[in-house]
Amino acid sequence: MASRSIGLSMTSHRGCFARFYRRRLEGSGRKGAADPAQGEGQSPEGAGTSWVARNRALWSRTLEPVRPLDRPRARATAWDASWPIPRELTSVRQARRLVTAQLGDWDLEGLADTAELLVSELVTNALRHTHGPLRLNLQVRGSRLRCEVEDTDPTGPVRRVVDTDAEGGRGTELLDLLADAWGSTCTPTGKTTWCEMLTQTPSPKGAPASD
Repeated sequence: MASRSIGLSMTSHRGCFARFYRRRLEGSGRKGAADPAQGEGQSPEGAGTSWVARNRALWSRTLEPVRPLDRPRARATAWDASWPIPRELTSVRQARRLVTAQLGDWDLEGLADTAELLVSELVTNALRHTHGPLRLNLQVRGSRLRCEVEDTDPTGPVRRVVDTDAEGGRGTELLDLLADAWGSTCTPTGKTTWCEMLTQTPSPKGAPASD
């Protein structure tokens, strides 16, 4: 008997909700009904949007996915460059070539060797310790060259004590030695690990001022 009363109660609640939802739809239909003078299928100017349409638009904006890192990206300025990096054995070499070519276009060949080493370390670390897409960004701001590698893992780089005989694990030491500044910043898609170097000129011609 108790189970039957519970079932009836749940059914009545569902029925109330269904009637309420149906009334909302019918009300929105009346509100959006077309005036004969305006033509069939056209709602009057200024007519209110239905409750269903408003909520669908709200949730579509809220749940819109963050731009994937492996999508092409337009340049914000001539001093911004960005490329998706595939998770392949040749990705580190590809990243070095991209850096060398871009610095040549920016007349910053003097930084190419150092930038190659640092970007190689950033990309190698991302390939080893993260999953998902990667992106390489280069920017010139004032007298600074900034190199970034974006990934989808929010965990930042960890300093480790490395034995003198170890063949690897000295990435943070390399960044400390060659970069003027470096760090890691959380992003909506994970994190960005970056390093900066001073350019040889106070400010390359046409480069935007630093932030």
